[in-house]
Amino acid sequence: MKRVRRYWRKFWMKQAGLGWRGRWAARLAGWGAPPYKARVGLAKYNSQGYISPQAVIHHPLLQRAPGVFIGDRVTIFQSREGGEVILETGVHLYSDITIETGATGRVIIGAETHIQPRCQFSAYKESIEIGRRVEIAPNCAFYPYNHAVAVGLPVREQPLVSKGSIIVGDDVWLGVGVTVLEGVHIGPGAVIGAGTVVTEDIPANAIAVGIPARVVRLRD
Repeated sequence: MKRVRRYWRKFWMKQAGLGWRGRWAARLAGWGAPPYKARVGLAKYNSQGYISPQAVIHHPLLQRAPGVFIGDRVTIFQSREGGEVILETGVHLYSDITIETGATGRVIIGAETHIQPRCQFSAYKESIEIGRRVEIAPNCAFYPYNHAVAVGLPVREQPLVSKGSIIVGDDVWLGVGVTVLEGVHIGPGAVIGAGTVVTEDIPANAIAVGIPARVVRLRD
């Protein structure tokens, strides 16, 4: 019975893709399979990984490497002039994540990075670059831009401004509810505590907590 299920999933996953036929193939591949993270194994049966039938993909510049897993209700969206979204080998995007690009921004997520539910990546004006083997807990947010605050102009009409891209190094761990703002570089191996708001650069192997973030010690 296990062999039959494996053959079934492999057969349909080879036909899975972004078109309506590919979406139905992904649905059939997952028929009878456990939900949520238990479906990660389906990604190995397709050269561009697995996309949940419940995911919303509206991004012509999306690039997927082998082993990518895109879970339920993930949204990947391109606004006007938005750059590419690049998901490298083995990236896992779990439920209810939103990735959007616009106004020349792009998103790059490095190999074997795992992103937990309800995270937000809004790459407007500048880009978001996440390194390899990064672990991002639920409810994290990345905003490499801000709105101007000139007097006499409604908030929705304020232009976007930015201090630069967000860059997160390899092997970083971000706790629940971390917010990373414009122009921030987080060094390799850093650990950012739950609820932290990162407004300035964090050095490699540092442990940072608080609002705004402050380094409390180094891992070594």
